[in-house]
Amino acid sequence: MSRIVPGRMTHRHDGELVVFHIGMQINSWWRPDLWLPVFLEMPKMLRELSTAPDSGLLGYELLFGAGGPWVVQYWSSAEKLYAYASDPSAEHRPAWSRFNRLARKAPGAVGIWHETYLVERAESMFVSTRPMGLAKATELVPVERRHDRARARFADGRTAGEPASAPVGSDAAAVSG
Repeated sequence: MSRIVPGRMTHRHDGELVVFHIGMQINSWWRPDLWLPVFLEMPKMLRELSTAPDSGLLGYELLFGAGGPWVVQYWSSAEKLYAYASDPSAEHRPAWSRFNRLARKAPGAVGIWHETYLVERAESMFVSTRPMGLAKATELVPVERRHDRARARFADGRTAGEPASAPVGSDAAAVSG
């Protein structure tokens, strides 16, 4: 387990940033024969992506919600995400085919969902936490004084990875969050 990083931190990232949510909705908990094989596919895909430096996957977080598990993934580009999803030699395509075969056995027992976001601007704050989310997937950096409020981090037009456009001592530092 990673150590707690004291202080106020944020993330920094240069280039395109894609946030991809993918999850599984378990609609029939009493049918592990249908949902467990689907559940076990994701670790294989994450392992494959994490060990391939050029895959485009920057990092991920595993979460559990009321309907089942989901993964928040951070990607360096939408093209790399789509390339992985359609690559017949990667883990995803065969897993998708297996899911479709299982889903036909009991329609509606297991659902799969995803959402893709191309991030033009991102703001983050981590206070005395372990690296997670954007900070774990990109670069963890101290919060600059002029960006100590969420509103200020957005107000100066900063995007994920762009250098701050407001000079030190500008009005952006006075904006409160």
